[in-house]
Amino acid sequence: MAGEVFGAVGYEAATIRRICRRARKNIALVKYHFGDKQGLYTAVLQESIRAARVEDLRSAIDQNAPPEEFLRILVKARLRMATRQDLPSWYFRIMMHEFLQPTPAMKRMVDEVSRPMYDRVREVIGAWLGLSPDDEKTRLCVNSVFGQVFLYAFPQNLFSQLWPDLKLTPAHVKRIADHIASFSVSYIREQSTRGQNRDVRETTEANPITG
Repeated sequence: MAGEVFGAVGYEAATIRRICRRARKNIALVKYHFGDKQGLYTAVLQESIRAARVEDLRSAIDQNAPPEEFLRILVKARLRMATRQDLPSWYFRIMMHEFLQPTPAMKRMVDEVSRPMYDRVREVIGAWLGLSPDDEKTRLCVNSVFGQVFLYAFPQNLFSQLWPDLKLTPAHVKRIADHIASFSVSYIREQSTRGQNRDVRETTEANPITG
């Protein structure tokens, strides 16, 4: 019930009284278990993360695989999580509210869940490119990969208007994931090769005799 109320009106407009009235629970009981509205909201976000099976994504990024395979595993896991059809509608509405008006609770979730994943992918792609994880090119590549996935996260809204025939069946999700991975791998591979060639040229120019 709390998730439905937070999803309907957002964190700021939601009240414990309204949530308790809808759930037919005593306000004192909610305060006893969660302390205040912030505590209740944090619990709702944590439950939404469990429902989204974030552990599957954590398992994907823990793979000790070559960069290309790692990226394909990651994209498939992230896209499956983003396009699940069995999540409650309030989950997506809460995420939209957070995009527009981030709360301290969401920052905590980002720090605990999203940031470690983002940093891990930066390490892999940065090493693949021969660059630092903090290099702008590394970050742009990582953001491009995730951006392609996020495009499909809310297909029932804007994207369904652009592609009315889109049906996110398991088979279609797999084809989309394969396309995103291949598209991304192609560019990163090209950038990696270009960087290696640049290093060879610089070495040759610095050592004209031995080169």
